[in-house]
Amino acid sequence: MNKPDLEKARAKWRHRGEARPDVAIEPGPGQESVWDYPRPPAVVPDSRHVVARLGDHLLADSHAPIRVLETASPPVFYLPPKDVDFTLLQPDEVHTFCEWKGRADYFHVQLDGRIISHIAWSYPEPFDGFGEIKHYVSFYPEKCACFVDGERVQAQGGGYYGGWVTAEIVGPFKGQTGTSSW
Repeated sequence: MNKPDLEKARAKWRHRGEARPDVAIEPGPGQESVWDYPRPPAVVPDSRHVVARLGDHLLADSHAPIRVLETASPPVFYLPPKDVDFTLLQPDEVHTFCEWKGRADYFHVQLDGRIISHIAWSYPEPFDGFGEIKHYVSFYPEKCACFVDGERVQAQGGGYYGGWVTAEIVGPFKGQTGTSSW
């Protein structure tokens, strides 16, 4: 993507974490509002125990995840490559583009005679400011069971974004109809 197109894509977002809009839910004790997260997103090391499973198969198990926090979106947990079972993940031909992080490469899993497409993704060459997540992997909670310190993660709605919804965060979250410029 050329620089003018990149700047145009970045400029489309109305909210940048500077003030909560009227639709924002007030966080309770121990909670975070996704409306307080910045844009461009923040990259935050985390020490909680994060697990991704598909049935009886352990896809990833980490105590060193990184959270990416972006206005209006649930956090996305990225796991170090050393904590991911790449014998189960196969590269997809699908790629997407994030105006903040760059080109994402996707993975699928083939188990028990079925293929689960686009179950995970990674940024092999992230843009400046996102080097910490280079080759780290995140998983779609709607396609596999993801856990943060034992809490089962809910998937961010809308089917495109990969946010991890836990009890500690409040929204509403982008991804649903009518939220494309949140």
